[in-house]
Amino acid sequence: MQSGANAVIALRAGGAAFVVEIREPVPAVLHWGADLDAPADDLRRTAGPAVLNNSPDSPRVFSVWPTERDGWSGTPAQSGNFAGYGTTPRPVLAGHRVDVPDDGVGGRLELSFTDGGLRGTVVYELDRFGVLAVSLSVGNSADRPYTLDGLLALLPVPDRAVELVDFTGKWCRERAPQRAPFGFGTHLRATRRGKPGHDSPYLLMAGTSGFGFGHGEIWAAHLAWSGEQRYLAERLPEGAGAFAALVGAGESLRSGEVILAPGERYDAPPVLFVWSGEGTDGVADRLHRRLRARPGHPVTARPLVLNTWEAVYFDHDLDRLTALVERAASVGVERIVLDDGWFRGRRAADAGLGDWFVDADVWPDGLEPFVKVVRAHGMQFGLWFEPEMVNLDSELARAHPDWILGPADGLGPSARRQYVLDIARPDAYAYLLSRLDALVAAHGVDHLKWDHNRDLLEAVSRPSGRPGVRRQTLALYRLLDELRARHPGLEIETCSGGGGRVDFGILDRTDRVWASDCNDPVERAQIERWTRVLVPPELIGSHLGAARSHTTSRTTDLSFRLAVSLTAHAGIEQDLTAASPADLAIIAAWSALYREFRPLLHTGRVVNADLADDAVALYGTVARDGSRALFTWLRFRTSPAGQTGRVRFPGLDPAARYRVVVRTELGAASRHQADDPDWVAHAPIELSGAVLAVAGVPLPTLNPQQAMLFDIERTS
Repeated sequence: MQSGANAVIALRAGGAAFVVEIREPVPAVLHWGADLDAPADDLRRTAGPAVLNNSPDSPRVFSVWPTERDGWSGTPAQSGNFAGYGTTPRPVLAGHRVDVPDDGVGGRLELSFTDGGLRGTVVYELDRFGVLAVSLSVGNSADRPYTLDGLLALLPVPDRAVELVDFTGKWCRERAPQRAPFGFGTHLRATRRGKPGHDSPYLLMAGTSGFGFGHGEIWAAHLAWSGEQRYLAERLPEGAGAFAALVGAGESLRSGEVILAPGERYDAPPVLFVWSGEGTDGVADRLHRRLRARPGHPVTARPLVLNTWEAVYFDHDLDRLTALVERAASVGVERIVLDDGWFRGRRAADAGLGDWFVDADVWPDGLEPFVKVVRAHGMQFGLWFEPEMVNLDSELARAHPDWILGPADGLGPSARRQYVLDIARPDAYAYLLSRLDALVAAHGVDHLKWDHNRDLLEAVSRPSGRPGVRRQTLALYRLLDELRARHPGLEIETCSGGGGRVDFGILDRTDRVWASDCNDPVERAQIERWTRVLVPPELIGSHLGAARSHTTSRTTDLSFRLAVSLTAHAGIEQDLTAASPADLAIIAAWSALYREFRPLLHTGRVVNADLADDAVALYGTVARDGSRALFTWLRFRTSPAGQTGRVRFPGLDPAARYRVVVRTELGAASRHQADDPDWVAHAPIELSGAVLAVAGVPLPTLNPQQAMLFDIERTS
């Protein structure tokens, strides 16, 4: 670890740069954004702001560990106390270490601090794609306990970041964006659900005026943590040092949750910061490439899935499920997932959770006869679990009531007729690990659908009464890590009442997210479009549901449902045994289309057209080498205008020529017009990239809840 100051450290990658001045007592960020063709020392020499009237007599500093000592009146990086004392941190730089690869792309900067009886560390790691991971820690070297109330990673942003976008939502309507001016004061989003929740802020973006999918500068933050979260954007009248404002995030800690005994350390979950000069699609591209580069990222073709839930619900019967598998095989399904209802006492949602033994009343010969049927058709086998939950009507709850997370003097209300198992307890953890391990081994399970269907309320451990959310989250991570270590080929899908736990922390340990319990394609298209800002398509489960949606009761055409569910990790949720021969033939064609395009969909760059009319959407995936693209043009509802005018296909090379084919295997979309635009009527057609990507082309006026697929291939 090097000591000393007066150095400027620059990390660069992917057109982005992060520059820090090593100064005493605490270093400061000089720049975070576009890479600069300028001497780094020029940033240092221009980093001092004015001394304002009625202000501290020295220039205010916004350091890498913002505190009141430096004149910072906003949210501090660290809050806590020694039994009411030591409430204003005063960190002092103890040393730093910088590691930059030989090729100069990316790198790592570690800064260490002393602060009386505390030791702090902040680590900045810029990956090859321009994503900056920031990790903070605090250790207690004093002889008395230290109560930590919060530790936040905060980075400054310039004054041109004038708008904020983050997300809210609810069950079956996750990741709904909300936009607001970046005004003075603190924009704070904190979750208190024991998980990120269906209303998770998800990704906080500060950007230039009117930033969109393909344009504008953005400074974004994402907390890679599956527990409770805190996101903030803050602007003070005096600014933040030489900058205007800040964005940041960290774990939201409950009172008394982290009390560091002498010698103990708290490691905050990492926060990912992303700058983009190309709108939200640029943010998504950096994050997708980061995930795809991880060692455990799925590299084999993502199998077409059939999940049994909306086909049979709790009605498990070998003959019925065998017929379903046979129909699935006939349309090209490659993985069967047996959902809720297979375990002891589980005939409805109010009993059985926790009793992870095959129900002999329903499956007198166990699951093996069904598994053999699945294997005989060359398919993978998956199984649904909800390990973190328990019904009071279960053998587990009756034998171990103290394993339930909640106050010792009485449980609060159930949610979805269930409670939370305190998996941080060693005995409860050992039970779950043994049952999951045994079932995966016994049946050669390829895939676990891991559900988590309720919020954590009064999440305290018995008998101590101490807050348990952080311990619960870390125990979940250990459980997932141990299962994967014991079964290296096992894939795990994260589901939390649908999309209630989608973050980079859980994605470090899973291979698929269930974006929402809603299979209504009108809702699903919006949910997935925004899920893709963080998660690449190959990790997003997207299923064909029944004509009449289970969650909204809306009825939609088969062609529309198939088009929406094609462009992620595709699957089926409906009862194929009730489908007509004509519908089965179309589903089989969709299955073939998925296999044709998944090499593109699961490796390419996701793009979205910026359109003035939010009743329509055009989104697609473009191959990294620009050789091919697949776009979906869809309409949610009617519009005042009769037609959209010229629409750009983003991501295509203006210097190339392309052959455009309208793929009609799913059936012709219903139009609200007499005839298609001339170029569509003459498709397949060859057009220049300049026309497609820069000038734009008129598109058909579709009726509501209709979609078209455009297959675009470069010819020269």
